[in-house]
Amino acid sequence: MTEPAHRIVALDIVDGVARITMNHGQVNALGHELRRALSDALERLAGDPAVAGVLLLGQPQAFSAGADITEFNMPESGGAEMNSGPAGPDLRELVALVEDFPKPITAGITGVALGGGLELAMAAHARIASPTARLGLPEITLGLLPGAGGTGRLPRLVGPERALDMILTGKQVSAYDALTDGLVDALIEDPGSAEAVHWAAEYAATRAPLRTRDRTGSIAGAAAAPGTVSRLAADALRKAKDPYAAHAAIKAVSAGIEQSFDHGAVVEREKFEERVKSPESAAQRHLFTAERAARKPADLDPDAARTVRRAGVIGAGTMGGGITMALAAAGITVTVVEAERSALDRGLAQIEKNLAVSVSRGSRTQDDADALKSLITGSLDYADLAGADLVIEAAFEDLQVKQDIFATLDRHVGPECVLASNTSYLSIDMIAAGTVLPGRVLGMHFFSPANVMPLVEVVRGAATNAATLATGFTTARRIGKTPVVVRVCHGFVGNRMLEVRSFQAEQLLLEGALPGQVDAVLKDFGFRMGPFEMGDMAGLDIGWRNRKAEGRTAPTADALCEAGRFGQKTGRGYYAYDGRERRDDPEVEQLIRDVSRNLGIIRREISDHEILERLLFPMINEGARILAEGIAERAGDIDVIWAKGYNWPAYRGGPMWYASHTGIGYVADRLRFYAEQTADVTLLPAGFLAEDDVAVAAAPGLPG
Repeated sequence: MTEPAHRIVALDIVDGVARITMNHGQVNALGHELRRALSDALERLAGDPAVAGVLLLGQPQAFSAGADITEFNMPESGGAEMNSGPAGPDLRELVALVEDFPKPITAGITGVALGGGLELAMAAHARIASPTARLGLPEITLGLLPGAGGTGRLPRLVGPERALDMILTGKQVSAYDALTDGLVDALIEDPGSAEAVHWAAEYAATRAPLRTRDRTGSIAGAAAAPGTVSRLAADALRKAKDPYAAHAAIKAVSAGIEQSFDHGAVVEREKFEERVKSPESAAQRHLFTAERAARKPADLDPDAARTVRRAGVIGAGTMGGGITMALAAAGITVTVVEAERSALDRGLAQIEKNLAVSVSRGSRTQDDADALKSLITGSLDYADLAGADLVIEAAFEDLQVKQDIFATLDRHVGPECVLASNTSYLSIDMIAAGTVLPGRVLGMHFFSPANVMPLVEVVRGAATNAATLATGFTTARRIGKTPVVVRVCHGFVGNRMLEVRSFQAEQLLLEGALPGQVDAVLKDFGFRMGPFEMGDMAGLDIGWRNRKAEGRTAPTADALCEAGRFGQKTGRGYYAYDGRERRDDPEVEQLIRDVSRNLGIIRREISDHEILERLLFPMINEGARILAEGIAERAGDIDVIWAKGYNWPAYRGGPMWYASHTGIGYVADRLRFYAEQTADVTLLPAGFLAEDDVAVAAAPGLPG
């Protein structure tokens, strides 16, 4: 029996093994059509005497990337993912059908097996995988937990500690790690090959189906010692990006181990349904969708992109070194150019140190580190960039310095080479204006550390041509970054909004708040760091120098710097430090009070509620201006920038999402109140915030 490959499920029988091949798009999302087709195929095979076992397969790119998340957004019924009905079995029912099947089922994993896809594979009686396969349960990144038995089956295969690590971080594991952990039983180059069929046939001939839910060896120790799961999860819970989903997942894992698989399944389902209806999960699903929308900016033609084989980086400092590592990690040969030998040597030594740290932590093998290092060379001569396809400038944030660098590059690189600036604030148009070919210039604003942080603001200048934009954008994606296209203005999107928040934080100190209170409010909201902790870590002297050069002031920050308090590096900033341990400093409180008094400001008690609104609502207001000016294409682009570049808590959805769910009318009213209270007209509602509430709710680009 053979069925055509174009069907959503293809079926053939080889040597007594029925190969079921899922063929539902590139990622085999487990929507109702595919679930129904799999269910029908298994029902047909259950009584077929010619079938001794089953080999369940996917596409080369994906065994299955998981559930169709659009079904989570269906009305009260919850869609086919949550309830069975006319649309077919839900995922839990399909998983149970696989696990209870009377003949051994082997899952043959290629590409990725993620979320519901891995839950389906874990329900099989055995698993084989290609050496390049990757497996994971990423539901936590959507504010969810596995909802089809994953919290019960994974610990039974790999043990509680490994299972908790995968579930609470959402990270993928390699096929080799999965084999070591017991998640897969064998590695076979092609899980659909004759070799794999023979493996499945032998498994079917020699073993009765053993349900994963009945395997208890890996959880016996934890089951005998209640509280083990909570203890093992404590560290991951402290680091969780969504503590609500993490708590829910831990409860489900605990119930499945300490009581029974069935009880754990009940808890898992209760917590899944609670989370899928939560605002935290809705926010993270919004970001998931917004990130994918950001991959398709207007007028981007991916086919116009030039292939980058060789790259140059100007500057071997912190940013330049990070960008160099990110490029080399993607297999791109990189030449780093510095003006002085000492700076170049320091930069290359730091790269080597960073690689050694990654090897010691196990995130890279020594062979990988050596291969990456072999792609990096240093130079003091721009002529060594002659064959580059892309050069990224990461020099000091000074317009004249950057213009001089680009003028020099003009003389040394070919006309097809794309020139990018990593500037944080400066005009790409002014940088490009001094070049011979301004169309090949764009911004690629990385975030520190550039080899770690995922965001790149790809800045489209007035003259940037299609090939340049496409090259910058596709290269950012190639090196594993999340690119978002923006247009030119001071600070682009992220830093322009950050500047507004920083101004309000300074004002709050002058009016009556203290650094510890302000930082605590943002951390309670979900940020990893508050603005003053962040300033101390980055170094207060950097902003001080920039303000003096631009004729600007920040009274409290300037006073700290004048007192030699530059942050962690001097042991004193907004806080006092013992190593990296910070503590409130009475000297800072007195300094702030003195500055307020000298400015004639009468200090008052400021509530945490006001602090939060004063920090966030002006940012939202600036986001409204950014949209009105066309600097960002969509509100979702702003949300992605803040989530990926500034550690905005994902379960809050980004500033524009937060505004829409707090209430646009409320945000506008509070901005008017604070504008009157502080006599700051810049706080008056702008852009869509200034419009009629009904019209605002339907404004283009606004998340709804």
